Amino acid sequence: MDSIALHDIIVKEDILLVNVHFYTIMRYELMKWKIIADSGCDYRSLDNLAPDTEFVSVPLTIQVGETIYTDDAQLNIDQMMEEMYATTTASKSACPSPDDYMKSFEGAENIVVVTITGTLSGSYNSAEVAKKIYLEEHPNTNIHVINSLSAGGEVDLIVRKLNQLVAEGLDFDQVVDVITTYQSKTKLLFVLAKVDNLVKNGRLSKLLGTVVGLLNIRMVGEASKTGTLELLQKARGQKKAIKAAFYELIKAGYAGGHITIAHRNNEKFIEQFSALVREKFAHAMIEVLPTSGLCSFYAEEGGLLMGYEI
Repeated sequence: MDSIALHDIIVKEDILLVNVHFYTIMRYELMKWKIIADSGCDYRSLDNLAPDTEFVSVPLTIQVGETIYTDDAQLNIDQMMEEMYATTTASKSACPSPDDYMKSFEGAENIVVVTITGTLSGSYNSAEVAKKIYLEEHPNTNIHVINSLSAGGEVDLIVRKLNQLVAEGLDFDQVVDVITTYQSKTKLLFVLAKVDNLVKNGRLSKLLGTVVGLLNIRMVGEASKTGTLELLQKARGQKKAIKAAFYELIKAGYAGGHITIAHRNNEKFIEQFSALVREKFAHAMIEVLPTSGLCSFYAEEGGLLMGYEI
């Protein structure tokens, strides 16, 4: 065999090996899971990700005056909040586009999306549109979209549980079945110390907003089964708010399960509330996170969005 023929064979074999290797990489990439959440979730990243899994945060945008903030890891939330309180006009949020979601889907075989409640945002509808379009081009992809009917801490709980289920080796259908059941056993409790933004957006009356500010009132409420935010109690002062929140927690059926508290600068509340919970449930797991830009927008200064298992 002459040297030229041998060289050609070696080159062809190298090309074949490269192609096989490339196919293997692509096939491996397509076996990945993606857990996707809009910024109604407070996680910017997830620790201890399941094998072959990627977490993606798809940000909403928040307009304060003439400035548009993207709710991602680079957002200066303190600056956004300062500007929001300084302006007299209503601030507003905008959901991700279907194209934003479709870009986040790329490169995965199994995809689960969790969105903030559809009563506060069009994010869920946008994700559903993206799913429909994406599946037309990628019919072998598995996509499930979850309307959390909630925000903040409860969304965080769902995302955390999804990662756990994938790590356990469940297949796509099993993950969907288990997370659907799990969602029915989680709730959201919120405590608001300020309601300026809600008043500016016409969600609360100016009179009630004034009373909350002057009388040091805390609004204690929950996410309803239909995804609306409902007021349960008006507590005067932080101590009474802590007791009211704990009362509502127990009343709803909490029995020592995981709690995730997303808060906007209210460590004192969390410290005292956590102590109250652990007096009754010594081994309760309580996770604390700072609120995302969007959840800061809704909860405002001193506010909390608490997800818990029942």
